[in-house]
Amino acid sequence: MSEITLGQQIDDYIEQLFNPADPILTETLKELERAGLPPINVSANEGKLLYLLASLSGAKKILEIGTLAGYSAIWLGRALPSDGKLVTLEIDPKHVEVSRLNFVRAGLADKIEVRVGPGQQTLAQMVEANEGPFDLFFIDADKDGYPAYLEYALKLSHPGSVILADNLIRNGKVMEANSPDVYVQAIRTFNQTIATHPRLESLILPIVRNNFDGLSISIVR
Repeated sequence: MSEITLGQQIDDYIEQLFNPADPILTETLKELERAGLPPINVSANEGKLLYLLASLSGAKKILEIGTLAGYSAIWLGRALPSDGKLVTLEIDPKHVEVSRLNFVRAGLADKIEVRVGPGQQTLAQMVEANEGPFDLFFIDADKDGYPAYLEYALKLSHPGSVILADNLIRNGKVMEANSPDVYVQAIRTFNQTIATHPRLESLILPIVRNNFDGLSISIVR
């Protein structure tokens, strides 16, 4: 049995135990497929992990960078208290249209605000407007933007804020110091930054699905 096959079986086993079929989330993924969006959403198990981390942190104000069809935002939105709010940033108008339909179906349209436009531009506007601090961040957008997204998150955070970021192992490619892949190099920079930043306590949690990846968990000092 190959290691990756075992990893998939373990992931399936955990999903069967802790993530029984959810009609809302299932329909969210079907909407993604119908719209022809790329199937790059987090897994059910990682979604549950996001939900648990948001719940444990007591987050009332969440900022997500990268919406896609809204699958991860639904998991995060479900962790919010009745007076909580999630702002999610998306550059693609088609993705925004699909995600808003999914938020309505999930009963979260009043808690989730989608903002359309380039992420760094929107974040700069949010910093200028002093819209922080946010209690929790989830970064899952264009990989070459991760180092900049982290800096903006820090500007919009407070001590105790949690910063999460997805896709940080890239099936082991981040171990290739001389990789010609600009995404890999950006993620390597991001990983090194969260490991050494004086304002952060961090760790990358390996995530195994059909390949090896990782989710970072950082707490702002």
